[in-house]
Amino acid sequence: MPFFPLDERARTVTAAVSTRRPSRLRWRVVDIVVAAVLGVAAGLVFLAWNLGYQVPGSILEAALPGLQGLVNGVWLFAGVLGALIIRKPGAAIFTELVAAVVSALVGNQWGSFLTFEAGIVQGLGAELVFLAFLYRRWTLPVAVLAGAGAGLFGAVNDLFLWYPGSGPAFASIYLVSSVVSGAVIAGGLSWVLARALARTGALSRFAAGRESARV
Repeated sequence: MPFFPLDERARTVTAAVSTRRPSRLRWRVVDIVVAAVLGVAAGLVFLAWNLGYQVPGSILEAALPGLQGLVNGVWLFAGVLGALIIRKPGAAIFTELVAAVVSALVGNQWGSFLTFEAGIVQGLGAELVFLAFLYRRWTLPVAVLAGAGAGLFGAVNDLFLWYPGSGPAFASIYLVSSVVSGAVIAGGLSWVLARALARTGALSRFAAGRESARV
């Protein structure tokens, strides 16, 4: 048996283990490209909703202050959808941030910095849920929880930035309505959309597409 110094043996063993380690969580070039495309497409939806939310938001706010949180789900779906398709650590934050960048660069009423910040916070809310399941569970319940997480983080961020000093009743209603909106729109509808995209064959290079093909 050939003799190796101790540090050389350690490097050899580490290299051998690393070659056998599964690359399930490692980003590929195609992951980056598709996540960016998803983010840009979601950003275009954000641009439309930046104007379209005002009418339903005003009606909900007039009916019950804080209920306008129900419109927030549309701004939260990018991260959940990106994570459901890419299935890699950071996908939710990356996709939500790209969508926010698109929204900010074209221009909106909130300013670039706060839009970037909101994208990171909302993406983090979804990301932590997928992390809690160790990036192994991509079911509808997990997607709904991720959407709810994005809604919770986004609502807390909004209360600090846009509704400082709001009373407990308003804050509670806004938090609950944002979480519900995130769960239904960002969570449930993103899961449906990911499944629909997978059935077209467009996601054949991803686990989400291969799972759909087996169903």
